[in-house]
Amino acid sequence: MREKLTKFIENKWTQRFILFVIIFNSVILGMMTSNAIMAKLGNLMNLLCNICVWIFTVELAVKLYVYKKQFYKDGWNIFDFIIVAISWIPTGGVFSSFRVFRILRTLRALRLITQLERLRIIVQAIIDSIPNVSWASVLLLIIFYIFAIMGTTLYGQEFPIEFGTLGKSLFTMFQLTTLEAWPDIARGIMEKYPLAWLYFVSFILISSFIVMNVIVGVVVNAISEISEDVKKEKQKKTLKNSDLEIELINLKEQIQKVENLIELKKQ
Repeated sequence: MREKLTKFIENKWTQRFILFVIIFNSVILGMMTSNAIMAKLGNLMNLLCNICVWIFTVELAVKLYVYKKQFYKDGWNIFDFIIVAISWIPTGGVFSSFRVFRILRTLRALRLITQLERLRIIVQAIIDSIPNVSWASVLLLIIFYIFAIMGTTLYGQEFPIEFGTLGKSLFTMFQLTTLEAWPDIARGIMEKYPLAWLYFVSFILISSFIVMNVIVGVVVNAISEISEDVKKEKQKKTLKNSDLEIELINLKEQIQKVENLIELKKQ
């Protein structure tokens, strides 16, 4: 029974069906945000949503039965378990007044991550990059702090909206890093301080073009490494399967030889 269920749950068509249900459920959840649709088809939407939850639950139950303790060794299986468990939090009755319980239903769309390998690689790369990204973020915060003090000291009195306090200056630094309307801020200050361009250009070069690209580079490098590991793992599995097939062929040949010898002796 367990072997049959293992083949069933690992079958590519089963996986595609689950992927379809996840996408379908995500569409239903989006439609349920429309008051007009819910007024006409509210009961149907809720029924379809509940059917999707039951399918996810059955899938999870089969995996738990098939893999047993091995199930918990895979972090993505635990992620699936949490998402499905959240799906069973009631959203009606006494809980209907708690908006957060209804919002949690949207987390089911995150199951796409576990079904699509490329998404898993990206998410895993982001998680693995957290230590290096954290240190790059600390460096960026130090740069923010230094330039915020400089901006508050130099331009705080004349331009209180952008640099009136240290907090406002830090927010301005963040805005400059995103390159949102930075020419307008810079030109406004340059009318009074012609050399202010040195301050803005140097900050943008350091924060946006250098440090932010370092962060992007760290994540891209992690994606590349994980992709390579996945390829190597697939190659190992392919080689193992090939070796097994070769052994089976050799075993069949040996069996055939033995059968031939037995036939000869009988004759």
